[in-house]
Amino acid sequence: MAAARELPTITDDLVARLIAAQFPAWADLPVREVASAGTDNAMFRLGEELVVRIPKADWAAGQAELEHRWLPGLAPHLPLSVPAPLALGAPGEDFPLDWAVYAWLEGADANTAPIADLPHAAKELGRFTAALRVLDATGAPASFRGGTVMDWAEGHTPGAIRELAADGTLDADRATAAWESVTRLPQWEGAPVWIHADLLPGNVLTHEGRLSAVIDFGGLGTGDPAVDLLPAWSLLTPETRPLFHAAAEVGEGDETDDATWARGRGWALGWGLVTEAYYRGRNPVLAAVAHRTWSQALPEFPTP
Repeated sequence: MAAARELPTITDDLVARLIAAQFPAWADLPVREVASAGTDNAMFRLGEELVVRIPKADWAAGQAELEHRWLPGLAPHLPLSVPAPLALGAPGEDFPLDWAVYAWLEGADANTAPIADLPHAAKELGRFTAALRVLDATGAPASFRGGTVMDWAEGHTPGAIRELAADGTLDADRATAAWESVTRLPQWEGAPVWIHADLLPGNVLTHEGRLSAVIDFGGLGTGDPAVDLLPAWSLLTPETRPLFHAAAEVGEGDETDDATWARGRGWALGWGLVTEAYYRGRNPVLAAVAHRTWSQALPEFPTP
């Protein structure tokens, strides 16, 4: 496997140079970084109405082009606001990857400004996933989380359980039994459908305490819709989870079927365990989200 290239440090000055070189009409606008716990991209305000999204890791290559290609066609059919790409920056001497300029969306991510109205968020997020899933996916790329949670975890879950159990963070026997039950679930046999694939608190915006937008479509693509059930455990509570379940409408008829819901819970468990084990000490905000996600899901599994 080729080593990831080392990217230059992304600063206000670098972003200003990129804008001046490729989009001179915006060259006089002030640039300032937006604080974020995201692992893939950095965000910079460009004046008051624009924002630049630029990769801070090599693995985020292509995300800007992906969003630029597909979001304008999907956005009119979705019940929540999503980023509006305005310009695609090309790789160049100053920066080797593509990047993009978007219209600024008012609000703050739910890590920074937690959702106050959870029943509203549960219903709106469920409606969002249902609306995205039924859109025409002809020619769409596969999402990096389009397969099973076992494919994504690549065998790391048992090690994550051992690491988290070593300091008493979880009960290894219970977590192992739950994970083994996930590996035995029936898998998705339907046609691949559109998925966001990263519906976490850092990727939704709130305004005045209410969910207002979904952002960061870097994982956009097709796959099993179960992964888009993650917010049931990453964002919501036992009391509001049924509202999301009903609105998401994954499966036969107008309700989420048991097998898909179980796979979604499996994503919450597997993603949460592996992500907390990897990011604690590296990214405390994301590690805390991961901890909440698996700890909300684990009690729903039978006790061994």
